[in-house]
Amino acid sequence: MTKTIKRLLPAALAVLLAGCAMQPVDSTTTRYRVALVAKNNRDSEFWDAVFTGAEAAATEYNLQLTITAPDDEEDYAAQNQLIADAVEDGAQAIVFSAIDYEANAAAIDAAAAAGVTVISVDSAVNSDNVAAYIGADNYGAGRMAAQSALDGTAGTLCVGLINYEVNGANGRDREQGARDAFAESGRARITAAVSTHPNAASARADTLAMLRTHPEINVLIALNETTAVGAAQAVQQMQRADDLWLAAFDSNIETIDALQTGTVDALIVQNTYGMGYFGVESAYKLLAGQGSNVEKSNITATRTITRENMFAMDKQKVLFPFG
Repeated sequence: MTKTIKRLLPAALAVLLAGCAMQPVDSTTTRYRVALVAKNNRDSEFWDAVFTGAEAAATEYNLQLTITAPDDEEDYAAQNQLIADAVEDGAQAIVFSAIDYEANAAAIDAAAAAGVTVISVDSAVNSDNVAAYIGADNYGAGRMAAQSALDGTAGTLCVGLINYEVNGANGRDREQGARDAFAESGRARITAAVSTHPNAASARADTLAMLRTHPEINVLIALNETTAVGAAQAVQQMQRADDLWLAAFDSNIETIDALQTGTVDALIVQNTYGMGYFGVESAYKLLAGQGSNVEKSNITATRTITRENMFAMDKQKVLFPFG
């Protein structure tokens, strides 16, 4: 089963949240149809922020926007069906985040062959038919997570990696970035690595198993929002907050609270709102014949937030973009 979300924000609020100047849109122009096909829509502040950014751009540019996602973030087949459904429903552009770098490619190619403009956000897909990518430098973000541990700890590091979506581009690239940074440091080794299911319960269980099997681990890297929540829960249950460095991705109420209390030591935070906003804005520009104003690759900002800097104004805006 999949769910469709249709939401609109008042234009004034959309502009305030977007933090960019309003560009007037002629109300007599065609109202383009854009479909955002995400990875999931359940209990994720990451995707809530992406959706809010997308809706803000849709309001600003007078677009008809639909948002769909599979219920299971591992269900690439359901995602492929949602792409086909969007084409059948008349979408002129699809903004898409791939669950599986390879397995989603044929569906994207088919959409492009039908004349649909495709913009990739967050997680790339193996297709030459993607007009633009908007998202983090995931390899660089993985290096940032590793560097936080290298900067924040001394001595030899025994590292555990908690990844997800083994076939997803962003998880793969983040893990490789972390591995390379640790290898280059000369004082760290990867003790264990796991690809867990993308939900907090699975990440918690797999992190507990890892820590019990390898008590020498003194650094954990959790590579997305749900693995971050599960890893933090495991560290707290094992009472390892004082002797283990946990670097985690993305921010939500649980991870921010864990950062403040000491269970999490660093958060690697992406501009999720910007992914949604610029993804839909790029769709409009490409459909409106303004493709020269759309970059092929738009790398959004990623920041490392720790207890020492989390209350700085610029970091608060990253952690609480709608506050």
